[in-house]
Amino acid sequence: YIQVNTSNILFICGGAFDGIEKKIAARLNTNAIGYGSSLKQRVDEHNIMQYIQPQDLRSFGLIPELIGRLPVLTYMEPLERKALRSILTEPKNSIIRQYETLMSLDDIALRFEDEVLDYIVDKALEFKLGARGLRSICETIMTDIMFEAPSGEGGELRITKAYAEEKLDRFATESWKKAM
Repeated sequence: YIQVNTSNILFICGGAFDGIEKKIAARLNTNAIGYGSSLKQRVDEHNIMQYIQPQDLRSFGLIPELIGRLPVLTYMEPLERKALRSILTEPKNSIIRQYETLMSLDDIALRFEDEVLDYIVDKALEFKLGARGLRSICETIMTDIMFEAPSGEGGELRITKAYAEEKLDRFATESWKKAM
């Protein structure tokens, strides 16, 4: 048994609380009608997360023992298009560079057209997937290539927007069929 002094330790908790906006809206009574509706608070309904309170987390399902140990509660804005594009391409180990490196092991020069990169970012925004969704979208586009291309002779492989759209459309159709 080791004693640890936690007085100078900062704990940071994070999570994606999908649907918590409904709990906040219910607490703020944003849909008030009838008598007393003129007493309704002025609420920015487009940015409802700014009104988050500990009781919203509790109604969402977190236990009070955990909530009570979080002295500061805030929220983060979703990443914008420019930030997602940077994440996709700029870091030394970005998703795109990882694919290029993997393909170069089989003497294949992989190139993504700029409009494909924009398409990937647009899909991540459309599906509200954020940065984590970038990899899923890329995986969907690249899965077939990762199996088929190494059996070739090498050379250059260019990923076009039409190819990316075809792969994502096929994936969406297959997913839809499985859901039925």
